[in-house]
Amino acid sequence: MATVALTDFKPATGDDTKRAKNALQALNFFMADMQAGIGPFLGVFLQQRGWTSGPIGTVMTVGGVAGMLMTVPAGAFIDHTEKKRLVVIVTGICTVMASFLILLSQSGLVVTFSQVATAIAGAAIGPAVAGMTLGVVRQKGFNAQNGRNQAWNHAGNVVGAGLSGWLGWKYGMPAIFYLAAVFGALAIITVLMIPEKAIDHRAARGLERGDDAADEPEGGGKAEGFRTLLQNKPMLVLAAALACFHLGNGAMLPLYTLAVVGAGKGNPALFTATVVVVAQAVMIVASLLAMKMSAGKGYWLVLLISFAALPLRGLLAGTFIEHWGVWPVQALDGIGAGLQSVAVPGLVACLLSGTGRVNVGQGAVMTIQGVGASLSPAIGGWLAEVLGYHVAFYVLGSFALISLALWIGFGAMLRPACSGTRETSRRQPA
Repeated sequence: MATVALTDFKPATGDDTKRAKNALQALNFFMADMQAGIGPFLGVFLQQRGWTSGPIGTVMTVGGVAGMLMTVPAGAFIDHTEKKRLVVIVTGICTVMASFLILLSQSGLVVTFSQVATAIAGAAIGPAVAGMTLGVVRQKGFNAQNGRNQAWNHAGNVVGAGLSGWLGWKYGMPAIFYLAAVFGALAIITVLMIPEKAIDHRAARGLERGDDAADEPEGGGKAEGFRTLLQNKPMLVLAAALACFHLGNGAMLPLYTLAVVGAGKGNPALFTATVVVVAQAVMIVASLLAMKMSAGKGYWLVLLISFAALPLRGLLAGTFIEHWGVWPVQALDGIGAGLQSVAVPGLVACLLSGTGRVNVGQGAVMTIQGVGASLSPAIGGWLAEVLGYHVAFYVLGSFALISLALWIGFGAMLRPACSGTRETSRRQPA
């Protein structure tokens, strides 16, 4: 298979690396609001304009499927390109512009196109930022830097959601779109602050050199074929478990918002903001804890806890559709998603270290879990419309029981693979 040759890497100075780390954290803060655009406010925005839960879930699913189909090609492109900063800039602009389309028209065609464009852009932003992070700090520093990145990302979501709720309450829902544009501009500024020479583009795809890859030929190793993904059994189990988890988790946040707001138990903008803020605030703590737990005990226990949070969340959401229910329901979302935001990229980078396919692997895992996440809104939306919100939440929460069964059932194979060390990962089938 032909590959695009990457230019020789010129070692960065300590100051360049330090600036790059700080800029990555700032980028994660501002891209949080930019990446999702109107995000969780979309369902309420459309509900106010006459849409019902079924069509809302369907249009979100269409966007999810589009993003899912693009994650592997996007990851492959990130592995080969040295223009990772430009990828973030272009996709960020596209995301904001796509969101603004909904302000112009709420027709089914326009909303669907907007969600497709946003999902495709999001499919590229994630691997690009993960690749830049790996290129700056390498495998040895990835777990710690990714943990800090995710904490800043969740903090950006908290601030963005809080401001969105206040602006939506005071000036109306359209004000939320303008806030997303401001965050997008700031994200572009911060990505330009990352020194290009601080990014080792071979390390960014999992091919390291020097002290971190003493067993590889000078200049780094050679990228392996795509079959390395299909032959890595821990990767396959991880992807399947994540697919089942996101099949239940994907619709939970927007559906709970629709349930409470639709029952007249909360202001649309303020309640939606509260839903996001509670989850993201917990995610800040969860991501930092995941960073420490992964470094000490590996990734298996971290992911086990994250899977266990969803069944309990579904039970609480289906039992208590109340304004105060946002606290326990979204706190559990923060635990599950916060732990995964650190453990999943870290585990993939570890399992595929030395293959040259790290970002393709990130995209592949995102694709499989995207199957669940993209189907979830449609399943949840129509369950709510036909059987009611209570049943919908119980069913959605139960999907994670399959994740738990997979993770525990294959525990003997997964525990050593999830130890978080490069040596272990390289012994796995590839």
